[in-house]
Amino acid sequence: MSGIISYDGTNFSGYQVQPDQRTVQGNLEKVLQRMHKGEFVKVIASGRTDTGVHAVGQVFHFDTPLSIAPDGWKRALNTLLPDDIRLLSIDEVASSFHARYDVSAKEYQYRVLRADEEDVFRRNFTFHYPFALDIDQMRRAANYLIGEHDFTSFCSARTEVVDKTRTIYKLDISESGEELIFSIKGTGFLYNMVRIIVGTLLEIGNGRRSPEDIPDMLLAKDRDVTGKTAPGHGLYLWEVSYEKEE
Repeated sequence: MSGIISYDGTNFSGYQVQPDQRTVQGNLEKVLQRMHKGEFVKVIASGRTDTGVHAVGQVFHFDTPLSIAPDGWKRALNTLLPDDIRLLSIDEVASSFHARYDVSAKEYQYRVLRADEEDVFRRNFTFHYPFALDIDQMRRAANYLIGEHDFTSFCSARTEVVDKTRTIYKLDISESGEELIFSIKGTGFLYNMVRIIVGTLLEIGNGRRSPEDIPDMLLAKDRDVTGKTAPGHGLYLWEVSYEKEE
């Protein structure tokens, strides 16, 4: 079976199971184990999200011997899951389907609140940034990141992946009221890559860096040359695609 879930990451220590921590995967597996009368069921997702990071369209799959219609799975899981996880859809898929390895593209959104004062109701869902920003400069800089590049400079130094080449299909920056929304879609993303891109673009927007610094950052392959990592609570895993991009 494969499903799509949304979750509010505020009170989770990320997606992946960790000892003595509240996680999204841990809650899913606990509910499925209950439905399977104590038998452990492994859940595989499209990827991890960190502490405080949210998801609108996280995809997962699991194997099961149970014969339950999709509507039955949805009712049961949403009844048993905590209120900060919702199952949006679920269906039977081929046994060859893999929620992680079959991904062709992912889209993330990052939300920045530009109001003078922090909003108590959005404090867990946007990054409060009350400083002046030149959006046109940020969009110019974003264009340099579109395409295939080695993103070593834009990922955590703790990243264990050897091949850091990724392709970004789009990097849009839009305004909605007081919020600035970054929409980033690509073949895949390295650890903290989206948050470092956002942090770097914000520094360009407030004049601390230039859009023309981006090519040199990419060539440097050095985390120290890019901006600060934006906090996790402004980030959303928006959509996971399994169709190849044109």
